[in-house]
Amino acid sequence: MNTRGQVPLHWQLLVVLFLTSGPAVASAKVAPPQNAHAKSYGSGWACDPGYRMVNHSCVAFTVPPNARLDSRGSGWECNRGYRDVGGSCAPVQVPPNAFLDSRGRGWDCDRGYREVGGACSAIDVPSNAYLDPVGSGWRCNRGNRKVGQSCEAVEVPPNAYLDCSGDGWECDRGFRKSGTSCVSVEIPPHGHLARSGTDWDCDRGYQKSDARCAVLSMPTNAHFDHSGNDWVCDPGYERNVRSCMASNN
Repeated sequence: MNTRGQVPLHWQLLVVLFLTSGPAVASAKVAPPQNAHAKSYGSGWACDPGYRMVNHSCVAFTVPPNARLDSRGSGWECNRGYRDVGGSCAPVQVPPNAFLDSRGRGWDCDRGYREVGGACSAIDVPSNAYLDPVGSGWRCNRGNRKVGQSCEAVEVPPNAYLDCSGDGWECDRGFRKSGTSCVSVEIPPHGHLARSGTDWDCDRGYQKSDARCAVLSMPTNAHFDHSGNDWVCDPGYERNVRSCMASNN
């Protein structure tokens, strides 16, 4: 039985274990070598900027002229306007009418020029054309179409208009294409111009029959469908060829 003021035996044992294990844990840590530092997270160490690991030690490396340490500090990269050539940084040779690219390791031609054999050659924009949005080619003006390396006017026939692309044409409403011209849509009696504007449909109660609109023959117990050019059986009847028969359901 413990007396008042005495430390319990199990607490004494814990204190002894803490005192004896502390130095052992501390002695297990490996100190970083010269020119190194302990990692800010996790365990272990890393070489200081300007040094790289070689056989578990940190050895300095040389940054060539026109270069800088990379983002990790364990290597180098050429400055903008230079490229790595055999371990050194050589200037990027930018030809006339060109500029350094976004990475600074190469070049692109100015607008209105294109690369030809390592140089920038002016783009020959023909008549009735303009530079494309990229600036490395050309497109014909609206109302012209590309033919070889030139732009030729689109021949729009009577009763037609330029299409959305601007290099072709479509017939006006009420006309249809026939070769290189637009001919009128021939609408028969009891017909009307279709929604497309280039064909015709029959009026309600009529049905297409070759080039005419024939009266729609509708059997007993039937009614026009939604189009008005055919029929369906009334509720309680089923279609049987050209008649409506009472349903068994």
